[in-house]
Amino acid sequence: MSVTASAPAKAILTGEHFVVYNEPAVVMAIDCYVHVTASERADDAVHITSDLGVSGFYKKDRYNPERGGVEAEEILMPINIAARTVLDELNEETGLDLRVSSSIPVAAGLGSSGALAVATVAAVGKLLGANFSKDDLIELSFDAERFVHSNPSGIDQTISSNGGVILYKKGEEPIPLDVEVEIPVVIGNTGMPRRTGDLVKSVRGKLNDFPEVLRPIIHAGGKLSELAAEALVHGDLKRLGELMDINHGLLSAIGVSNKMLDELVYAARDAGALGAKLTGAGGGGCIIALSTLEGRDRIANAIQRAGGTTIIAKKTDAGVRVWANPA
Repeated sequence: MSVTASAPAKAILTGEHFVVYNEPAVVMAIDCYVHVTASERADDAVHITSDLGVSGFYKKDRYNPERGGVEAEEILMPINIAARTVLDELNEETGLDLRVSSSIPVAAGLGSSGALAVATVAAVGKLLGANFSKDDLIELSFDAERFVHSNPSGIDQTISSNGGVILYKKGEEPIPLDVEVEIPVVIGNTGMPRRTGDLVKSVRGKLNDFPEVLRPIIHAGGKLSELAAEALVHGDLKRLGELMDINHGLLSAIGVSNKMLDELVYAARDAGALGAKLTGAGGGGCIIALSTLEGRDRIANAIQRAGGTTIIAKKTDAGVRVWANPA
């Protein structure tokens, strides 16, 4: 028997970094997915294969890479941690074969690790007879996210579990937003990998050095997210785009943008984007451009000419899904 779980990527529309300091953020699930298929094996190892160019074999704390070398462990270890968290939770000793496929770029700010953790927890849990709630999925995936992000806000696991659009504040119940309009976006990927944990630490260092400057910026980012949520509920994409532009300025001020991100942002705006900003931790990764339906190809072409690769995406209301595969 095998079980498969899928979980969507995310795009933070407003509020990244500020959410770490208990300010709200607006985050949307997008129609890019990871899939994790779990089955039991006779020994107590966790064997992971993937279409990400990496694979490995974990026997308790010992790791044997098969494809991808040392760098593979950065992708595989969180999957192993998520799987072992479920085994510990259920007091199970079985081994696991995990097959991973993904259309979400890794280390790009689109929540790849969070989606992988949630899908792994969901698939392994279902395989072993557990009926985890969405809150369970979020909680059980935290250790895997801590490995990646040091001090995760929980936003990635929450949106991958729930889908749709939410107003998220750390430590509080997410508020689902009733958004009836389409939210067409173009994702522009710089192709520059970065470590979220390092960027979070950098912002914290600036906050420690310049608290009188950084605290008002952080608070402004939270207020901006509240206004963005109101704009979405009222279907006002023009206002949302303006707020996204301001948000990019705030993120630049705290030091997480760079030349390449700015070039993609301005290329998207010049091509008619309603608003554009970096999305995720910054320092590389992706930008998100808010578009009209008819403007998406034009914006995508402009981002590509500026040196980025693109994904044309939209909101998905489906969060994590789990199903048993035919024998």
